[in-house]
Parts: sequence; C-alpha cells; structure tokens
Amino acid sequence: MNDGWETSASAWIASMGETGDFSREFVLDAPMQARVVASGAQSVLDLGCGEGRFCRRLASAVQTVVGIDPTESLVAHARSRGQASYHVAKAEDLPFSEAQFDMVVSYLTLIDIPDIPAALRETHRVLRPGGRFLIANLNSFTTACQSKGTPVKNADGTTTLTMDRYLDSFPSWAEWSGIRIQNWHRPQAFYMQALLSAGFQLIHFDEPRASGGARAETYNRAPYLHIMEWQKPAS
Repeated sequence: MNDGWETSASAWIASMGETGDFSREFVLDAPMQARVVASGAQSVLDLGCGEGRFCRRLASAVQTVVGIDPTESLVAHARSRGQASYHVAKAEDLPFSEAQFDMVVSYLTLIDIPDIPAALRETHRVLRPGGRFLIANLNSFTTACQSKGTPVKNADGTTTLTMDRYLDSFPSWAEWSGIRIQNWHRPQAFYMQALLSAGFQLIHFDEPRASGGARAETYNRAPYLHIMEWQKPAS
C-alpha cells in the first residue's frame, strides 16, 4: 500500500536538514539523546531512521548504530551520509538476530507503522535481556485531530484543533511543505496495552517542554509530544 513516503522523500530530506523541525530541534533531540547516553547502550537500532539524522547524532556517543527504514530513497540518503549502518526493512520484520541490541529507538515512527503488535514483538526479540526501548511519539489527542483538516489559527496566536474518534484506530493523511504521508491515530491505551502485552516494563515517561524556538511559548501551553522508555526484563 502506498503511504506517500517514497514520493515525499526529497521534500522530507530538504525539510529536516541536520537540525530537524521544531519538534526535533527544540523538544525531543536533547532528552532523547540524553536517555540513550544515560543507558550506557553501545548497540542501538533506530526503528524507522528515515534520512538518518538521529543516527548521525548518536554516532559520536554509541559504538554501533544501525538504522532501518522501508523507504529506499531515505535509506540511500542516509547511507550517503554514513556514520551508521542502514538497511531497507520494516519494523514488523527485522533482519537481525535475537538479543542483538542494547537499545531500540522509535523516534516519531510508531505513527507510521501499520502493524504495531508485530513491530513490538520484533523489537522485543532483537533486544538483549535488560535492553531498553526508547519511544518519542505524538500524543494521541494530537493525532485524533489530524483527520479534521487544517488547524484554526486564533487572533491571540493560539491554535484550535478539532478532536474526533479518539478511541478508534485509523489512518489519515498529513500534508505540509510538499510532503504527503500517511500516519496512524491510535489512543494512548492502545500503545500502553500493546507494549505491556509484548512483555515490556515502563521505566520512564515524560512530556518534555520546548527549550527554545519561536513556537516554544505556545507549544508549552499544550505539549503534543511524549517520551517513553520501556525495558525488556532481564530474565
């Protein structure tokens, strides 16, 4: 099924650059990298690495960084930049042996994966006992608004979003800056229950504040991102 990623690859690469968008540069990059470093992980798999930007950020602190993505054009760009090993693959069918990685990272990619239970089973399989699964994701109240069209900009600078069908799971299309991709909305309970069912234990949760950028003040009124860290039991 066409999810728009291959045709949007060039626009995505141009929009990300090396600093990423607002959410990455001013909200997620610092706490995500800090969690990786604090874990002491020396082998990290980036699940849905895209153009490889976060893999390159990790390369100076982690001995072995591997990225997978199903979009061939994005993987080709990542390979051209180096600093990590990249594979064209899906999260639901990882080409790695059991217990191969200290940590798996999903950086705003769970919303792109059609079969979450299969992806979580594969993630659990390739993690060593005691290994960690670090997730950055959109809050579900945000993705529940995506099917309702363009957000409304108010006179005071705030934004109004219309939420609908929060408890359902459904795909929707997101469009901006020449990019048109399919995302998935799922309620937060879906993710929590799926992770617990896959055998993970929650060890960290945060909704980080924006640390800068022109949008920080409005973003911090209602953050739309969160970070979770889960662990595969040691035995």
